[in-house]
Amino acid sequence: MILICYDGSKDSRAAIERAAELFRSQPATILTVWQPFLEVAARSTVGFGLVPSIPDADEIDEASQKASEQTAGEGVKLAQALGLKAGPRVTAQVSTTGRAILKEADDVGASVIVMGTRGLTGVKSLLLGSVSHEVVEHADRTVAIVPSPEVAASRGREVHHEVSK
Repeated sequence: MILICYDGSKDSRAAIERAAELFRSQPATILTVWQPFLEVAARSTVGFGLVPSIPDADEIDEASQKASEQTAGEGVKLAQALGLKAGPRVTAQVSTTGRAILKEADDVGASVIVMGTRGLTGVKSLLLGSVSHEVVEHADRTVAIVPSPEVAASRGREVHHEVSK
């Protein structure tokens, strides 16, 4: 079983594409992690009581989970179109996204975790840190980190430029 992390980003799409090339014969689980409202609030000014009213956290969580289910379904369709036997899986982040991924890898018995280099950007990236770094640092199984084609091309140009100096 392979666990492929998918959040809809170009990097996570590239992870599915590479997994289809490398692990075509293995079943796959497409994982999308969502953040419960209270987790987001705890990392923002809302968590410090600077916002006078908090919206209904249950409604927000329900919408977040539903959006994540749609995202995971999108990832499954892509994986199946590329020849993988894949099913969706969605989980809520309890402490960090990286820890949630590692727990799900245990739960599904994944022999490998495949993920993009940067799924999260902007404020989420600042709040959560590097998910791929955390997974690699704490994993007890193989982790394949896949850059998007744009990132790979940019890195290739950087290496070529350094070599030609």
